[in-house]
Amino acid sequence: MGTQSISIKVNGVDQTGEVEPRLLLVHFIREDLGLTGTHIGCDTTHCGACTVILDGKAVKSCTVFTVQASGKEVLTIEGMTTNGELHPLQAGFMEEHGLQCGFCTPGMIMASHALLQENSNPTEEEIRFGISGNLCRCTGYVNIVKAVQYAANKI
Repeated sequence: MGTQSISIKVNGVDQTGEVEPRLLLVHFIREDLGLTGTHIGCDTTHCGACTVILDGKAVKSCTVFTVQASGKEVLTIEGMTTNGELHPLQAGFMEEHGLQCGFCTPGMIMASHALLQENSNPTEEEIRFGISGNLCRCTGYVNIVKAVQYAANKI
């Protein structure tokens, strides 16, 4: 199987290269770019640990081929900080104790980011729906919802 040329803007930086057509975006992000904040949880879209923002939409990067992302922009958890300052979502997860083991946190933050881009003042029900594609086995979601509300108030 041959390779294909790709050009993707990741966290504001142009990335180019040759990839196999079947290379999943999550593996490109983690292995080729070394951005390991995007987690691999299930490879079946059930957990949401691999959620990134692709052209403004939250996607599970374990279901997107890298070649499908060529010509597009990707935002990962590493791109959420600005000049070393935490994004309000990251600060919210810290302040409101929205994480325990932290495995789901990057995907949860990215899904929440997409939600807040569409709805800057979501209700608790809208937050719960917005993160419903992301599983957390530790927290019970109460503090995750509080963390998103914290960020909504700061943004």
